[in-house]
Amino acid sequence: MKSTRFLIVALLLCTISAAAQEQAVNVSKRGTSAAPFLTIQQGARASAMGGAFVAIASDPSALFWNPAGIARLEGIQVMFDHTIWIADINYNFLGVSFDIGDIGSVGASVTASAIDEMNVTTVAEPNGTGQLFRVQDVAASVAIALSLTDNFSIGFNPKFISQSIWETNASAVAIDMGILYRTPFEGFTLGMAIQNFGPKMKMTGQSNLVLYDANLESTGNNGRIPANLETDEWALPLYFRVGVAYTPVLGEMHKLNLEVDAVVPSDNYQSVNVGAEYVFNDLFAIRAGYKSLFLEESEESFTLGAGIQHRFVGNLGIKVDYAYQDFGRLANAQKFTVGMTF
Repeated sequence: MKSTRFLIVALLLCTISAAAQEQAVNVSKRGTSAAPFLTIQQGARASAMGGAFVAIASDPSALFWNPAGIARLEGIQVMFDHTIWIADINYNFLGVSFDIGDIGSVGASVTASAIDEMNVTTVAEPNGTGQLFRVQDVAASVAIALSLTDNFSIGFNPKFISQSIWETNASAVAIDMGILYRTPFEGFTLGMAIQNFGPKMKMTGQSNLVLYDANLESTGNNGRIPANLETDEWALPLYFRVGVAYTPVLGEMHKLNLEVDAVVPSDNYQSVNVGAEYVFNDLFAIRAGYKSLFLEESEESFTLGAGIQHRFVGNLGIKVDYAYQDFGRLANAQKFTVGMTF
């Protein structure tokens, strides 16, 4: 019975992922997706490993990478991640997971931008009108992950997405889905996830209302006709990730995680991420990776990071992680993550 469930679920996800690949193969649509902030990686640990994390996914950042990963988390785990992004933009991520016994786990996450207010400018007043406007990106999700067998888990992460600029906004509901499978080969784990499967988004609001002159050459017509500027719909950045992780047996003091991920996005060409993590005595970790291998004209390249963790009495513990990502001509991005377990 369990084998049958496994095959049904695997075939379902493979069908959906095939649709994602069909949209992306041999086509680059850079800059044509809505809510591009959904592609910003969450968790310093995963980022330091070059974004090769879909088959490891063993902390609350799995809510971003592969929701099936939270099925393996014990107790209550909380993560706060702060991203210093390019163009002086910051993003914050909060993820929480709570295990519900042998069944699996539930989780929730919030991602939000931190962008300073800006001056409203016009052609007549290029230095500013005295008004200020804000830009805001928000995504909130509630996830469930089920352990169908000891070696196979599946996760679903429905989420609400919102973007706003001045007096216009757009929103959508999407879902992330993923699976994790511990293979019969010792140390090898397979992971697969599809992100941002949902409808298109369209900006609407008061900023689209304008006064229009239907005939600029006529002096007797009404030059203040109320009109509504029509905006296009844009698809969400649909991502399909599949990866394999290998954790060799090195003894109690040493642990090594290696992973390779293939990434198929709907708004770019395919690429490969690779990453490695070495952990000493379950206390200190160093990480490195490389993003966007085989992707031409990519500004992304190597990543580095480190982390420390300490367990107190019982399940109580704390983790602090840091990641650095090179962005070529766009300088770099940095991430700081604090996590707690209860």
